[in-house]
Amino acid sequence: MPLCQKNLVLRIVLLALPLSAGAVDRIGGQPHATRSEVLAPHAMAATSHPLATQVALDVMKQGGTAVDAAIAANAALGLMEPTGNGVGGDLFAIVWDPKTQKLYGYNGSGRSPGKLTLKWFQRNGYTEVPSYGPLPVTVPGTVQAWFDLHAKFGALPMKTNLAPAIRYAREGHPVAETIAYYWNLSVPRLGKYPGFNEQSTINGQAPRKGQLWKNPNLANTLQAIADGGADAFYRGPVAKTIADYVQAQGGFLSVEDMARHRGEWVQPISTNYRGVDVWELPPNGQGLAALQMLNILERTDFSKIAFGSPAHLHAVVEAKKLAFADRAALYADPDFAKTPVTRLLSKEYAAERAKRIDPNKAMKAVDAGAALNQGDTIYMTTADASGMMVSLIQSNYRGMGSGMAPPGLGFILQDRGEQFVLKPGHANSFAPNKRPFHTIIPAFITKDGKPWVSFGLMGGAMQPQGHVQIVMNMIDFGMNLQEAGDAPRWHHDGSTEPAGQNTAMSDGGVLNLESQYPYATVQALMRKGHKIEFADGPYGGYQAIARDAETGVYTGASESRKDGQAAGY
Repeated sequence: MPLCQKNLVLRIVLLALPLSAGAVDRIGGQPHATRSEVLAPHAMAATSHPLATQVALDVMKQGGTAVDAAIAANAALGLMEPTGNGVGGDLFAIVWDPKTQKLYGYNGSGRSPGKLTLKWFQRNGYTEVPSYGPLPVTVPGTVQAWFDLHAKFGALPMKTNLAPAIRYAREGHPVAETIAYYWNLSVPRLGKYPGFNEQSTINGQAPRKGQLWKNPNLANTLQAIADGGADAFYRGPVAKTIADYVQAQGGFLSVEDMARHRGEWVQPISTNYRGVDVWELPPNGQGLAALQMLNILERTDFSKIAFGSPAHLHAVVEAKKLAFADRAALYADPDFAKTPVTRLLSKEYAAERAKRIDPNKAMKAVDAGAALNQGDTIYMTTADASGMMVSLIQSNYRGMGSGMAPPGLGFILQDRGEQFVLKPGHANSFAPNKRPFHTIIPAFITKDGKPWVSFGLMGGAMQPQGHVQIVMNMIDFGMNLQEAGDAPRWHHDGSTEPAGQNTAMSDGGVLNLESQYPYATVQALMRKGHKIEFADGPYGGYQAIARDAETGVYTGASESRKDGQAAGY
């Protein structure tokens, strides 16, 4: 079961609160907003840590682009929020370039070790890739992503972009509340691995809220990258330290695997939802699932359906089940399996799939049509005075990753390889030098060919579900940017997954609802056959920036469930 859901999953004890309960005293008239949107004329940043947001703004004030700001903030978040990201993980991004008036997609996912095979797992009795330890480790793609993004869209030297994170790593920063909570959960699970406690705890304990955290080892690693570029990470002493450590623990990652790594510029994919174009990245990520859900939901007239009503929630959950069935069967590394993206994105296919939805009865099982799994992550977005906007997501997977902490480097390697299937013939089956199915997805919305909203919502399989909720909240229910993120969320778990043993959903899964939904809605959904449970935590983390096409004014929004901040100048 996903990390956040393990924290507290109880049979239904939902509070019978009205949907406006969180904001009845606000004068702005937005019933779901916890605070006002942030407005700024020149630049904006929204991240899950206020200090990282300020780093991004400082870089843009020095003349850096939104990409420079994103790199600087991401480096800082690797220090400040190691429960979600770091240089040991992967990175995906969508960039709006005002010069060419185009969106550019970047896939920075790393590949599996070249000497590890499906037969090895089978010979050694594995039915799924372990969650932790050396075997799920794949090549970390983040550092190469920084340099590829910078080469295309950067303005300041990389030394300047990495300097704030290096300084905070040497001098320290006070740990934020939510981050301290998840850090504390990770230590008992990962402390058994060599190097973890020495580099990720204070005397064997997670740092407390407000406690000063320093990471001189990470400062040294970032300084080496600033001085020597991507090669300082993927070749030479750092790569050798990583490979030697992983192999000493029984893994397979090698210096050759590190040196072979490359990221990839990709063409974003989109669908039109009621007049706006919603953009995601193609597989091996899961962004396609959000677009499939929107295509199915577009066939329902939500102008006559209230937010939070049984009809609203039933429709979105059933659409999710349909899209996730395809996700489990068909999404994979395009170098190894050809996902039928055009077919899956077509309105005709959506019409066929929508026929499966019974308005009065929840589906128990769903097959794929065309012929996770929780991982704490960070999502952030930046926008500069030129109109460049960056939607960026970065992750170690499963919170602090694999637990593999190479000596003296100050970071933990990701465990993204857990997302492979150990089943011959499956699209996402393990193979050497293959990118696993990926949960982390950035998103973007354009309107009339112009940039409108750069946004994302992190959190494993919650991500496509969350993207759909944000889009619908704005388009169907008329919410502003902050309100769209603050409104109560739903999360469905139990669909067939593209990982592990790939066990098919047979019981309809479980629907989690945040406590602001009325109990009358819960009862009505249960009558339709939905299994509903309260869960504390799996609803993701949202950040967003919108741009007014006429004035150029930016609007920022930040997740009320996290430690973060949207700010501009």
